[in-house]
Amino acid sequence: MANQAVTMDKLVALCKARGIIFPGSEIYGGMGNTWDYGPVGVEIKNNIKRAWWKRFVQESENSFGIDAAILMNSRVWEASGHTTSFSDPKMDCKACKTRHRADNLIEAHSKGKVNPDLMSNAEMEAYIQEHHVCCPNCGNFDWTPIRTFNLMFETSRGVTDENQNRIYLRPETAQGEFVNFANVQRTTRAKVPFGIAQIGKAFRNEITPGNFIFRTIEFEQMEHQWFCKEGTDGQYYNEFKEKAFRFLLDLGFKEEHLRFKDHDKLAHYARAACDIQYLYPMGWSELNGIHNRTDYDLSRHQEYSGKSLTYVDPMDGSRYIPYVIEYSIGADRLMLAVLCEAYDEETLENGEVRNVMHFHPALAAYKAAVLPLQKNLAPQAKELAAALRKRFPVMYDEAGSIGKRYRRQDEIGTPYCITVDFDTLTDGTVTVRDRDSMEQIRLPMDSLAAYLTEKCSF
Repeated sequence: MANQAVTMDKLVALCKARGIIFPGSEIYGGMGNTWDYGPVGVEIKNNIKRAWWKRFVQESENSFGIDAAILMNSRVWEASGHTTSFSDPKMDCKACKTRHRADNLIEAHSKGKVNPDLMSNAEMEAYIQEHHVCCPNCGNFDWTPIRTFNLMFETSRGVTDENQNRIYLRPETAQGEFVNFANVQRTTRAKVPFGIAQIGKAFRNEITPGNFIFRTIEFEQMEHQWFCKEGTDGQYYNEFKEKAFRFLLDLGFKEEHLRFKDHDKLAHYARAACDIQYLYPMGWSELNGIHNRTDYDLSRHQEYSGKSLTYVDPMDGSRYIPYVIEYSIGADRLMLAVLCEAYDEETLENGEVRNVMHFHPALAAYKAAVLPLQKNLAPQAKELAAALRKRFPVMYDEAGSIGKRYRRQDEIGTPYCITVDFDTLTDGTVTVRDRDSMEQIRLPMDSLAAYLTEKCSF
């Protein structure tokens, strides 16, 4: 069962009120489904990326990171197939002039019982006609035929019209790992199997359903490509399924909110593919994907570039194009799932409702908040906060009652509140309040750094 406390409207309101996520370009009326991360949100998102990098790069014996350019030679996208096949089936409502994805219309109308991925454009048009699927914006039934639109944003390079070259904002980060396969293997002297990972922005000119940051035109991907020998690919595919699932559990996700979903329709080059879905407020939806891409990607880039991407095994001298096991997860989509999973409304014994975000402490924007019990204790409290900031992000707050300050920290998920009181002046101890249990303990100030390090590690 999903988290009953959270709705998308509640989450959007909380994020805006507490500096987590703001609507993009808001003072100009916004721009369709773009979002800006605020002071709290950017810290949480950065912590999510750090946790992912630590697990899949830092702790891996044979994985290496890169940061590839967003703008790439247009031949990259010819080789990958994006210039010819990366498109959405879209229909225009003639009545209100809005544009919709045909597959989304069918999925919404059937409440997920019909899988449009298995249908051709003609079959989707026939379904919409037969079931009289109306425009979700205006309620009319007056559609144009399905047309396909390439999802890549185009731009041009050159200072004059005569010297312009068409280039694209990348729609995924994976191609940066593939085209750098030989560079990474050579410079690290890596032996297959090994991985290449990166975190970076991608852009897709697609119609979005408006589910907050679930699908946006500008987003950030965390991708890991594992290069292996044919015959071992099935083993590694299963290993990365398990690793991806374990990572989510370690972040604090409930197992019943996660499930595997095999792809009903595989890409022509794929041997296996599945998603891990999360039970968002709008229902089960993709959180990340694991794919066995065979040797398709390196073979295509070898063909189109004319440069050898063959791996020579130093043990037996065999030569082959490695297979690729891809693990891809959207940082923004994971951010949304983390927010949904953490959100809670607790009714306390006195009847008061406490809004609290139960983030894993490693993901919280601030590891602690230092609060003077009264304002005349501010000098000592500020000194303590300054000392702790050398090690951790720490909030300082002296405005309002101590109870209201606790609630503010609960709503942004700060795991520990440290109160400086009059006993601090005599014995050097402070009160440490736990966000989740609300229990309080006394600790010496000189032991706080070690305490927070232990509690907030991942």
